[in-house]
Amino acid sequence: MPPKKQVEEKKPLLGRPGNNLKSGIVGLANVGKSTFFQAITRCPLGNPANYPFATIEPEEARVIVPSERLDKLYELYKPPKKVPAYITIYDIAGLTKGAAAGEGLGNAFLSNIRAVDAIYQVVRCFDDADIIHIEGDVDPTRDLDIISNELRLKDIEFAKSHLEGIHKITKRGGQSLEVKQKKEEAAFVEKIIELLESGQRVYNQNWTAKEIEIINTMFLLTAKPTIYLINLSERDYVRKKNKHLLKIKEWVDKYSPGDVIIPLSVSYEERLSQMETDEERAEEEKRVGAPSVLPKIITTMRKKLDLISFFTAGEKDEVREWTIRDGTKAPQAAGVIHTDLMKTFILANVMKYDDLIELGDENAVKAAGKLLQKGKDYTVEDGDIIYFRAGAGKN
Repeated sequence: MPPKKQVEEKKPLLGRPGNNLKSGIVGLANVGKSTFFQAITRCPLGNPANYPFATIEPEEARVIVPSERLDKLYELYKPPKKVPAYITIYDIAGLTKGAAAGEGLGNAFLSNIRAVDAIYQVVRCFDDADIIHIEGDVDPTRDLDIISNELRLKDIEFAKSHLEGIHKITKRGGQSLEVKQKKEEAAFVEKIIELLESGQRVYNQNWTAKEIEIINTMFLLTAKPTIYLINLSERDYVRKKNKHLLKIKEWVDKYSPGDVIIPLSVSYEERLSQMETDEERAEEEKRVGAPSVLPKIITTMRKKLDLISFFTAGEKDEVREWTIRDGTKAPQAAGVIHTDLMKTFILANVMKYDDLIELGDENAVKAAGKLLQKGKDYTVEDGDIIYFRAGAGKN
C-alpha cells in the first residue's frame, strides 16, 4: 500500500485566537498618527494637533477592506446589498522616551498597545518647521530605537513578573508533573528575557508550538506583528526617494527582520480622503502620478494577522465578505455568521471564486462538477463562496 500522505500540522499563532482582531497606530508624538487615522478611516475621529499627546484616549474606527472579489460578485449576482469586510483600528496616544518607567502617558500607552493584536508604527521622515518634533529634530532610526527600547523594557518587566509567578510553584520542590513543566517554562522565560535584553523582538523569531503557547499567556508587546509606515513628504513619496529610507531598512532588517515597510505620505492621503467621490480621488492620483497606498496598508495588515475571506452570495439578499483566521474549519466559519450555524452544522456547499467567475454562474459551476460538498473537517480556503446547511432550519 502507498504510504499515507503526511499532513503538516498548522503551528499555533502568536497572539489571541479569533477573527475580531484589532490594530493600533503607534509612534512618537507628532509623527502623523492621528492624521493617518483620519485618512484611513475617512472620519473626523482623532485629534491631530501640533503638540505632544493630542490623542489621550485611543480612538476606534472600523475600516472597509478593499475587495475586487466582492465587487465582482456584486456585479454577478446584483443583489440589493453589498457588505464588505472590516478591520478595526485604534489611534493610540503618542509614546515618549521613558514610557516604560511611566514618563508622559507611558502607562496608558503601554496598556492600550497591549490590548491590540498588531501594530502600525508611524515613523516620521519629513521636515516641517511648523510641526515640532518631540526629540527636537527628524531622525527616524533614533525614533525607532526609542519605541523599540520602551516596548522591550516593558516586556522585560512583564517577563520577570511572569517568572516570579513560576518560581512560587517551583520552590515547592518535589517531582510532580506540574513542577517539572514549570521548571521548563522558567528556563524558556529566561531565554525570552535574554532575547529582549539583546535588542530583539519576540515576534521575529522561530518558536515551537509549545513555546508559542507560553508566549501567548504573557501578552508581550514585542510579540505583535508590526508594519512600519514611513511618513514622507508628498514630494518624496511621489518621487520615491528619501535620504532616510536605506537606514530604516537596515534597522528593520536587524531588529525586526521579516516585517513590512510601507512608505506613504500622510498629508497626501489626508488630501485624497477629503475628496467627495472615488472619481475625484482617481483623477487626483492620476494628476499627481502616485496612487494611494491605503488599500495596501489595509490588506497587508490582514495578511500579517493571518486573516482570510470567504463569501456568501445570493440574488435576493446580499453578497457579503466574512473574515476568518487561516486554517478555520467549516463549522467555525459558519459560526462567524451565526453561532447556531456552528452548533447545528451539517455540510457546506463550496464554490471556488475563480471557478464561478470563469464559468459565469452557479448552474455552470454545478454542471462542471465543481460545486463541492464539504463536511466538518473541511478547512475553509481564501475566496471560497459557501452556502452552509444546518439543522433546525438554520441555513
